[in-house]
Amino acid sequence: MSSAPVRPAGMRRDDPAPRPRPHGTTAAVAPGRGARTAGRVKQAATVVCAFAASVSFLLVNIVDPYSGATASATWTPADRFGGQSVQEFAVDGEVAAASVASEGYLVEEKPEPEPEPAESAAWAPPAVVPDPGSAQAYAAGAVAARGWPSTEFDCLVALWNKESGWRVNAYNASSGAYGIPQALPGSKMATAGADWETNAATQIEWGLGYIQGRYGTPCGAWGHSQSVGWY
Repeated sequence: MSSAPVRPAGMRRDDPAPRPRPHGTTAAVAPGRGARTAGRVKQAATVVCAFAASVSFLLVNIVDPYSGATASATWTPADRFGGQSVQEFAVDGEVAAASVASEGYLVEEKPEPEPEPAESAAWAPPAVVPDPGSAQAYAAGAVAARGWPSTEFDCLVALWNKESGWRVNAYNASSGAYGIPQALPGSKMATAGADWETNAATQIEWGLGYIQGRYGTPCGAWGHSQSVGWY
């Protein structure tokens, strides 16, 4: 036995009766609050992207177009090296130096080290008995022979007292200076005589010549020695 479909309350008689839903189906539900929220997020993201694109376009037009590299029909090379066309620099390893130009380079091989000369036997002052008194007496005559007054001899006495104590064999082992005038090296005095190692007169003549050529007078040499500690 079948029954007629029941009309909901409020339906008119001439309205079509609702069709029954098949078993297991559900009625469609209108979009809820979650769907509306997602739509708003998409809309906001679209607005942000459009705004960023507009700002980027505006900045491109504001920035000075001539601030960067520009193209030119002619090219003028810049002087980056202050007028010097070649650079030189030292490097470690087997290359001693290299010269670099704009179109090429030159590499020089590191030279082989020169063999060091064999050390000669250490020089030692000769065994001689110094006589400072006789040396000063000779120096007094040598000073007068050069036309210098006695005050220059006084400066000479002070200078060589400080340097060697007027000892003919005075030797400074740390510097190699030798003799009454402390010639450095002592072999320089060979220009005044072959007996420069033992003869006070030879040493004095060389020393006075050195002082006259470098300082003018013994007092000039003494002043320099007092100022810097050597002459």
